[in-house]
Amino acid sequence: MRKLKYYKGLFLLAAIYDLILGLVFTFFPKSAFNLIGIPEKAPGFIGYLSLIGAYLLIIGIAYLLIYRGNLNKNLDLILIGLLYKFAYCSIVFYYFIIGDLPHIIFLVLFGFIDLIMLILMIECYVTVKRKIEI
Repeated sequence: MRKLKYYKGLFLLAAIYDLILGLVFTFFPKSAFNLIGIPEKAPGFIGYLSLIGAYLLIIGIAYLLIYRGNLNKNLDLILIGLLYKFAYCSIVFYYFIIGDLPHIIFLVLFGFIDLIMLILMIECYVTVKRKIEI
């Protein structure tokens, strides 16, 4: 029962985190880049950032559905969520390694938060998949 609360809390936290980022990047992408001091790094067509923000909103809603639902029944959503975190981590670490990251905050803040969430979501997925008592 403790693990159930732990996993539910993880997905609530992930939902809040991605919903906030989604709102920011969907509706205020220029402001986000201005805030971290890299307005020149924003793409010429700001719609790309709005689309990324919309994806963040969608995955945030998925995390909310996982939080309020049954973990066993939402195993597929958990997998999609951890794949999303894996994708972001892979991309940000790749661009860091090749020296083309627009700002270190994408690695130090977002990259490491997503990496921690990825590890915890993998743990949740494996636990639920094995039908271990939670």
